[in-house]
Amino acid sequence: MIIREATEADLPAIVEIFNATIPSRMVSAQLEPLSVKDRLPWFHEHSRDHHPLWVMDDAEQVIAWISLQSFLPRCAYAGTAEVSVYVRENFRRHGVAKRLLNEAIAHAPSLDINALVGHIFAHNEPSLRLFSQVGFERWGLLPRVARLDRVEHDLVIVGRHVAEA
Repeated sequence: MIIREATEADLPAIVEIFNATIPSRMVSAQLEPLSVKDRLPWFHEHSRDHHPLWVMDDAEQVIAWISLQSFLPRCAYAGTAEVSVYVRENFRRHGVAKRLLNEAIAHAPSLDINALVGHIFAHNEPSLRLFSQVGFERWGLLPRVARLDRVEHDLVIVGRHVAEA
């Protein structure tokens, strides 16, 4: 399996993997599926702001993706990036997300990123465990900020600083 920069041709697979997580109400605050057209601006933003969007493929298909994006638009936060990682269902719990996160952590200093943050629903214990395993700590809690099917959920903010290159 290789990790590489995503191309526009990967966007249908990226959207498919993302959309598959929506019904579980565990991973995404998105409540309705997105189209490839919906995600084009997001895809092109990664090129413009020099934050990576990587995919992992197994020579047959894209099995996972990870993105780093601007945390907040103010200049003082330029060294902090938000990380998102999504894995095709039949490849989950096989170390794929961990490998992608470790790749992002390793490359962050060369991208002038000194801190990574993630936003994870408090009820998403597998993701909280995964991020903890690669050195993320709980940096905050936003209680009852997400409403999924009329049920309020907490959002945990996890983060970690990365070593200098």
